[in-house]
Amino acid sequence: MTNFNGTISNQEHQLSIQNRGYAYGDALFETIKASHGKLFFWEDHYFRLMASMRIMRMEIPMNFTMEFLEEQIQNTLKASDLDKASARVKLFVHRNEGGLYLPTTNNISFIISAKKMEGDFYAINDDFYEVDLFKDHYVSPSLLSTLKTNNKALNVVGSVYAKENNLNNCLILNTDKHVVEALNGNIFVVKGNFIKTPPMSDGCLKGVMRKQIMDALKGMPEYEFIEESISPFELQKADELFITNVIVGIQPITKYRKKLFNTEVSNKLLQKINVKLRLG
Repeated sequence: MTNFNGTISNQEHQLSIQNRGYAYGDALFETIKASHGKLFFWEDHYFRLMASMRIMRMEIPMNFTMEFLEEQIQNTLKASDLDKASARVKLFVHRNEGGLYLPTTNNISFIISAKKMEGDFYAINDDFYEVDLFKDHYVSPSLLSTLKTNNKALNVVGSVYAKENNLNNCLILNTDKHVVEALNGNIFVVKGNFIKTPPMSDGCLKGVMRKQIMDALKGMPEYEFIEESISPFELQKADELFITNVIVGIQPITKYRKKLFNTEVSNKLLQKINVKLRLG
């Protein structure tokens, strides 16, 4: 079932070839994990979407409140028989068609879809997981690179590269040759009791799970957390590397080039995230 501007249908919504998301990448999206009707970290998703729409100069409708959009998502889950299961929800917002690079309107439309997924909470995955650097293309650090737009050409090409080279994922570099993130999430580096992740100014995605990890680390005085640029040379010296996103939670990296890593910190952090969700 698909929810287009509040109308739910089992028909695939036919997008015009003039749709600005299709024609110019003039669109944003949020991917949300839902479990038995509970939207994980919904407030963080909502405020990120609102901030992103402002940056994209989209007109935010008066009724686009957190309550309204949650109701629309819940309606979509119920209509899809997923309100008593775990689901991956995609909330897609595009500027209405008209114009070329310069739009004729800043008004928007939204589309919500949901797909069933396994796992009510997050589970650590200790399976073999190998990554390497993707160096064919680079992220240019700016405010736009931190947004979840549908312009993901680098991630698509990088994913093809990873498959061709029998890798589980790749790490992306920015134009300053700093490690920014993985193809599908933020990156964290553990060395001793120090935990690092790149700052937003390096061009990384403003990840919702990234924020949850940062909040969790505030209650773990045994670790010192820093937002700081990460050099590729630091990766092989690290004790642990892990990727974060709201669908998987935490994905430990077990191998980068010739270096193998443990998953101790990943397990601790994931336990704290699951506790927060159960108590929330």
